[in-house]
Parts: sequence; structure tokens; C-alpha cells
Amino acid sequence: MSDVEPTGIAVLGAADIAWRRTIPALLGCPRLRLVAVASRTPEKARAFADRFGCEAVTGYERLLARDDIAAVYIPLPNALHEAWAEAALRAGKHVLVEKSLTVSTAAAQHLARLARERGLAFMENFAFLHHPQHQRVRDLVAEGALGTPRVLTASFGIPRADPALIRYSVPLAGGALRETGCYPLRAAQLFLGDGLDVLGARLGYDEDGGCDMSGSVLLADDTGLTAQCDFGLDHAYRNTYALWGSEGRVEVDWAFTPPPGRPTLLRLRRGEHTEDITVPAADQFLRAVTAFAEACADPAARAPHAADAVRQATVLATVLDRAGAPAPARPEPAATRRSHVPG
Repeated sequence: MSDVEPTGIAVLGAADIAWRRTIPALLGCPRLRLVAVASRTPEKARAFADRFGCEAVTGYERLLARDDIAAVYIPLPNALHEAWAEAALRAGKHVLVEKSLTVSTAAAQHLARLARERGLAFMENFAFLHHPQHQRVRDLVAEGALGTPRVLTASFGIPRADPALIRYSVPLAGGALRETGCYPLRAAQLFLGDGLDVLGARLGYDEDGGCDMSGSVLLADDTGLTAQCDFGLDHAYRNTYALWGSEGRVEVDWAFTPPPGRPTLLRLRRGEHTEDITVPAADQFLRAVTAFAEACADPAARAPHAADAVRQATVLATVLDRAGAPAPARPEPAATRRSHVPG
């Protein structure tokens, strides 16, 4: 592995998640080499470059035109994920894009097809999936510790914050579904698999801004396993899921954002017996970018990531349909978009 040339990667957008979590993970991955960070604003690009020891680039198109960059990470606002993922793929770059990628099945299929045709990795960045605690839950299911799984409940909610934040912006595709709801819905797919159906959905909106602030979704698969997913942006903090079966129940706290240096705890309940299972600490962001690096280097590792992105987009699109939500606005042309987009 030491003989493998690391993939040159750049960051398209000076976002907070990149600063706090993803770029430190990129720097910790020996299979990736951080080349540059691009921003519309020279000062932002320079701040990132000085902090992380890479080049500053002003303008996203200039970054995509560089030959020394083979891959890009895109942490822009949700409304820009589709357009810049496509631009990066057309420029011949592997793409790691923040969630939520899109709420359009057709758009996700188009991007997955484009990546396949050009021989590129395409991955939506759900870092939590790479934490070993979720595999431990799946192992418990396989071992029969829960009996037959019956119900999954999953919740992710955060308190209301500064209304100027992008997460509350309708034009930039904020809102509870794409900001927090995407997590429990993605977790449900770990256990319901490909045969899931969205039986019902409800979204609650902020009357002032039209932003969805809460939601609940009921899903089921063809075996009878159901999932109840709840989420919001105006809630006491909650970040958990539990899987309940015919013989037992396993509960996962800090399901989606466990601190990288702290072991996590699973609680297994069977009858009157309760067992606490400790899972060693893990940096899920480092594990996620390592999986992306592997997909960049190995064509055989790419298809599952693209398929996951399409399935997730389909679930979100179906939730919007079941909830009777208005169709989301399509991204603006690049010529007008850059005049009012952060980063």
C-alpha cells in the first residue's frame, strides 16, 4: 500500500464541515493528498490553505480545470450539489459529495451513469455508515440476538439556531428532511434493504420562511419490518436508533455523530437481561474518506457507492411525494448562481 501513489484531491467550497471534520480526515488518509481548496472568496480560500497546508484557488471552475487534481470533495449548500457534482464528473474528477446530494431520482441516476461511463468514483458522504458500531448491530441481528427484527425507530433532531444559517434557506435547499432526516432514512436502509417502501410521511413547516422544520416517515419492507424515522431542526437534541425484534432490542446512542475519540455503547435488552456492549472509538470521517480513496483506486469498489446515492435520492423523493410537498426548485444556471452562494 505504501507504493500506491496517493490520489490528489481538492475541496470545492469553504464549508464549516470541511474545516472541522472532513479536511482533517483527508490529511489523515495516506491514500489521499490534499492539493487545494477553492472558494469564490480569495480570503476564505487563503484561510483554508494556510490552516491545512495546501493551495488556495479562487473560483470552482479554475479548480476543476487543474490536471494535478484527480478527485474533489464537494461540501457546498444542498442546492448546488447536483450541478457541481456533474461539473466535476465532466471534468474527469472522482467525486465525494456531501449529503444530501439530491431529492431527484432522475438526477441521481444521471450522475451515477455519468460516473460509470467516465470510469469515476461517485460517493455521497454519509460518514456515519463507516463507524463499526453499525456493523456490530448487524452482527447481532445475524447471530439471532434479537430474534426476528420487527421495528426500527430512528431519530435525529437538533435545536433551533441562527435563522441566517444555510440549513434554514429554502433557495439553498435547506430544511429538516435534507439536513437531519437524511440520516435516519439512510440508517433504515441498513436494515430494510432495497425492498423498502415509504408508507407515509409528514413534514412540518416554518410559517415565516417556508422551510421544513420537522418530519416523520413510516417505511416497511416486503418481510414486514417497519421503520419509524423522526427528525427536525427545532427539537431537543436526539441522535439515536433502536432495532426491536421478537427476542430482544438493541439501542444505539450517538448513532450518527459519535465523537472520534470516544468508544460508543450499544445496549442489548433480552427479557430481564441488559447487556452493555462497548464498541472501540473510531473516526468515521477518516474511514469514509478512506473508502472513497479505495473507490478512486479500484473500479470494482465504485458501483455500490453510486447505487447507494440513487437509492437514497429515491427515498427522499418519495418522502416528499407522500408528504404532499411542493416540487423543489431546480438549481439556477451557473452564471447567476455564484453571485449569492456562500463559500
